[in-house]
Amino acid sequence: MKTASTRFKGNAGAVPADRERGGAGALGRALAALAALSVLAFPALAAAGDQPDLFTRGLQAGPLFAGLAALAGGLLTCLTPCVYPMIAITVSIFGAREAKSRREAMLLSTSFVLGIVVLFTTMLVVAALTGSLFGSVLSNRWVIVGIAGVFIALSLSMFGAFDMTLPDTLMQRLSQVGGIGYGGAFLLGLVSGLVAAPCTGPVLTGIILWIGQTQSIGLGALVGAAFSIGLGLPFWLVGAFAVALPKGGKWMLGVKSFFGIVMLIVALYFLKTTFPALSSLAQPTPVFMAVMAGLVVVGLVLGAVHLSWDDGGSGVKARKGLGIALTVTCGFLLVASLDLPRLASPVPSAVAGEAAPRQLTWLHEEPAAVSKARAEKRPLLVDFTAEWCGACKQLDKETFSDPRVMAKAAHFVAVKVDATDDEDPQIDAVKGKYRVVGLPTVVIYDSTGAERKRFNDFVGPEVFLAALEGIQ
Repeated sequence: MKTASTRFKGNAGAVPADRERGGAGALGRALAALAALSVLAFPALAAAGDQPDLFTRGLQAGPLFAGLAALAGGLLTCLTPCVYPMIAITVSIFGAREAKSRREAMLLSTSFVLGIVVLFTTMLVVAALTGSLFGSVLSNRWVIVGIAGVFIALSLSMFGAFDMTLPDTLMQRLSQVGGIGYGGAFLLGLVSGLVAAPCTGPVLTGIILWIGQTQSIGLGALVGAAFSIGLGLPFWLVGAFAVALPKGGKWMLGVKSFFGIVMLIVALYFLKTTFPALSSLAQPTPVFMAVMAGLVVVGLVLGAVHLSWDDGGSGVKARKGLGIALTVTCGFLLVASLDLPRLASPVPSAVAGEAAPRQLTWLHEEPAAVSKARAEKRPLLVDFTAEWCGACKQLDKETFSDPRVMAKAAHFVAVKVDATDDEDPQIDAVKGKYRVVGLPTVVIYDSTGAERKRFNDFVGPEVFLAALEGIQ
């Protein structure tokens, strides 16, 4: 194995030491800024979806945002102690340091990153393909408790309570895969994610669960590729341009602490669907959200991320513990408050001499709603929802609470079917009656009982209004 200190030879020429030091300083400042911005932006990024991690808001904000969030997540994962020290050694193994030209070094580095992309993209596409299993699985409260337990364990590993490593024999075999050359670089990238599992695993667990719920193959491929590129970018820079990375140190433990906090909030978010009392203090008001965001910052200042358990005595440990508790608690309440339905703007009141406009009202018993629609010869709107369904909650917050939708759908008999408990035979029977495969499902019938429209994903107010047009 060649040493990591070898410089480019041949056509590329040697890289001047002062330029390399300058590159290292600039890269270090850039990576530190990225980590700081990610920590400060976490409540906003995590706060409006089904899971409160870095990636959850992506589906609602659009594919571009999802890709950028996954890219940032990959970069942060690369800054953990499981991955960062491997960069220089790995680059030497696949031969980028000994490349005869800059072009060859770039191609070798690209082959390595492509291996990472293939690994993680395949994993997330498989998660999307099997996503239909997630709805029924997550309807079981004990499964939810088990998943939350996994996230708590992952969080504790990020805080250094224990190490998650693959068996030594498997690690040795994986480390022997690959070699110098494009094929070797590709194979080495393919297994590098497995070797780095102690730090990539916690992040990927959250992404896989999220992609499984979205059931979007395209989004799974996009997020998998973006995460892989973020994870592989430092390897590519070092291999292609001989950039010297900043020395590893305490700051890497801060990155792990950041992920530990994220994992704990994810665990609480899962548990709140089974134990609603956890989020009983949350309020969907700007003042409450501002206070929670401020307390998150206080927790970070106290030392939730930047302090290490080994920095000092009991005082330092108490500060870090208090900072983590404050950041996690207030971050979770912030996420929970943003997940609550918004207070709908009032529909304009009628002017003098006009009847007050009717508004959409929801029933909660499907048989009664059907009987009412038939007796009054009115159209029927059936909405299947569940506590674990992020898109269902988004429909409530953004579509059904829209004043125009409320007014337009006022003549419908509307019923919400809570399918959170998928083991309830009555719920199962109603889902079978309406041919519900997954959530969300919204079915619209006209007054004759004929199905006119069916939605199996989130749609905004404009699309929903268009679907209601002309239905009597």
